[in-house]
Order: sequence, then structure tokens, then C-alpha cells
Amino acid sequence: MTNRAAPALLLDDDSRTALTAWTRSRTLPQRQVLRAQIVLQAAEGIANSMIAEQVHCSIPTVLLWRQRFQDAGVTGLEEDAPGRGRPRTHDEQVVAKIISATLGRPPKGETHWSSREVAERVGVSKSTVLRVWGDHDLQPHRTRGFKYSTDPELEQKVTDVVGLYLHPPEKAVVLCVDEKSQIQALDRTQPLLPMRPGQVERRTHDYVRHGTATLFATLDIATGEVTGRTYVRHRHQEFLKFLQLVARRYPRGQLHLVLDNYRTHKHPEVQAWLAHHPRFHLHFTPTSSSWLNQVETWFSIIHRKAIRRGVFRSVAHLKDAIQRFLDAWNERKHPFVWVKTADQVLRRYNQKPISGPVH
Repeated sequence: MTNRAAPALLLDDDSRTALTAWTRSRTLPQRQVLRAQIVLQAAEGIANSMIAEQVHCSIPTVLLWRQRFQDAGVTGLEEDAPGRGRPRTHDEQVVAKIISATLGRPPKGETHWSSREVAERVGVSKSTVLRVWGDHDLQPHRTRGFKYSTDPELEQKVTDVVGLYLHPPEKAVVLCVDEKSQIQALDRTQPLLPMRPGQVERRTHDYVRHGTATLFATLDIATGEVTGRTYVRHRHQEFLKFLQLVARRYPRGQLHLVLDNYRTHKHPEVQAWLAHHPRFHLHFTPTSSSWLNQVETWFSIIHRKAIRRGVFRSVAHLKDAIQRFLDAWNERKHPFVWVKTADQVLRRYNQKPISGPVH
């Protein structure tokens, strides 16, 4: 059987598709890829000796996986025989000690464990600690921020704001409004060294701070058009001036504004102005939930593309850069598509109950 072509294996379409995907995978263990190659070539009627030569294995290995496939199909190629592979060096007790140390109090004066410190504590190698961390998805070197809203009107506000995004009122304009405060006009102490082949852009670590500016902006959720204006400060006076600008920009129709709970937005003078402009309707996001405001997405874009790596020799220079980006955005504007329903958003909030601060 080893010197001549063996009878071709019979493959149905599902098995052929699965095994072909295995051979193209970059994440599967190499042994599974090898087994898939053996079976696929055997299905073509290629001789066992030729298969062994092409996939760089022995003829007994070809015979083994042909038989395994005949006996159990694709499932037979996924599992190794009992007792195969490198024996475990450490038992469950050592693994439990590593996990316990990692989840316990870190060394005095430190905030988290390193693999070397856990290895010294337990008496194993660093690679063993890293392997256990990988097996149990432990990542003490990483951290992620979170904040659950405790707003008593959480459900009502989420439903209101998301409802505006998914089903805006007919013949009305929905605008997401917010301000990006304390934008710094930073100038580097030496000129930038531009990017070139083999070299990224370089800049000095120190800088000169020439002042700050605040950008007020509205995002039209239907078109993606942004109306913006920069001011020196971000008090209720500047917010009123910006509302007047919005009123001139949209002289007709009902305006629904999505805002956060910043006190400037609820100042008595602002409330008095709104009382004389009944076509303005304010919708507030829940506390600690400014991410529901779509203009925050646009703020992150302008920060990445026009501010973070910018060099500004004055506040006026900073304002000019913001205005240039704003004009360019509106030339190629596009809306952000909101896809989550209010129920989906609320499920995220209700993942864990928050009873109070934890220290």
C-alpha cells in the first residue's frame, strides 16, 4: 500500500470545506494543518509515499491519519491520542499557587505583580507563570477604565436619546452639542524632524504652552455637518453665544439638542434664553455617559487628526488649525450610524450593580 496509490478517501463537501480552511489558517496548531493536508491529498488519490514526501512526514504518519479520518471523520483529526504530547511539568497545586499569588496583594509599594515576582514567590520559572497566565486569561500588566451611571433617570434618558438617533422627529433637526475645553496650544522647543523611509516623525519631549482654547460644536446626526466656534473660556456666556450661532445656522424648524449634564448647560440665564426660544428642545444624556453624545466621536477624530500631533505657536494658530479641519470635514462630511437600541445600551449598564465607591 505504501508503494502504490491507495484507494482515494471519500470526502463530502462539508469535510472538504472544513479541511481546506484548516490548511489556510494561521492560528491552528501546525499538526492540525498537516493532518488536513494529508487527508486532502489522499482524497485526490495521491500515493502515500508521495504524500509523505510533499508534507515532510513519515509514511506511517500518513497511514495513521488516513485511518483516523476513515474512522471518525474531521473530528478524528482534531484530537491526539491519550498520553501524547509533552508531560505536564507542574501539577494543579502549583497552578493554583500562581493564580492565587497573581490575584492577591502585590509586593509592598507596588500596584500589581510582574511575572518575575510571581515566579520568585511560587518558586517556578517566569515562562511557567506566563503560560499559566495565558491559560487563565490573567493580565495583571493591563488595566481598563469604567464608570457605571448611577443616574436615577438612567432608563428614561437612554430611551430618549437613543430614540432620537434611531427615530428622529419628522421635519426636525437633531444636533449633538458639547464643548471640548482646555485645548492646549503647544509648541515644541525645537522644529520637528519629519518622517522619512525607515524613520518615524520625531519631536522633542519638552514644549512651550501658549494658552488654551475651548471648542463648542454641534453635529447634525442626519448629515454629519459640524458647526463649531472656539472661545477662550467655557462659561454659560460662551454657551449662550454658541446657541445664538446655532439659531442663526438653523433659522427654521424644531431643534432637538443632545447634551451632557454640565452645569453650564443648565444655567438660569441659559434656561431663560431657551424659554424665549421654544423651538429648542434639550435632551440630556445620563450622568457619566457622555459617550452617548455622538459629537464626542467627532471630538476624538479632530483630536487625533488635527490637535494631538499639532505644533501651535499661539492660541490664534491653534484656532486656525481647528477651523481648517472643520471646513475640510464639512466638505466631505458623513453621519455616524447609530445601531444599538435602548435595550442593548441598558443591558450594558446593568451588567453589575454599583452600591457605592470601593476603596
